Amino acid sequence: MSDTPKNRTNVDIFGTQYVVIGEEPSSHVRLVASIVDKKMREIQGKNPILDSNKLAVLTAVNIVNDYIKLLDRVELLENELKREKD
Repeated sequence: MSDTPKNRTNVDIFGTQYVVIGEEPSSHVRLVASIVDKKMREIQGKNPILDSNKLAVLTAVNIVNDYIKLLDRVELLENELKREKD
């Protein structure tokens, strides 16, 4: 178990209050929550009939898709840097 103190951060995501407990600074947790909220509202705007569970899953799929694309881009850039050093 970690000795790092835990932060408690209250956030609002898509109209629901959550308490997030973790080691990240509250400012980081609020940023993450705001990105999730924004993405949920964006998807809901395009698909207004979705229930909240389906909306949450589609939001997660979209965010993970963006994450994988960023990982691929980072890997590509790291490979380019290695080639330039050689």
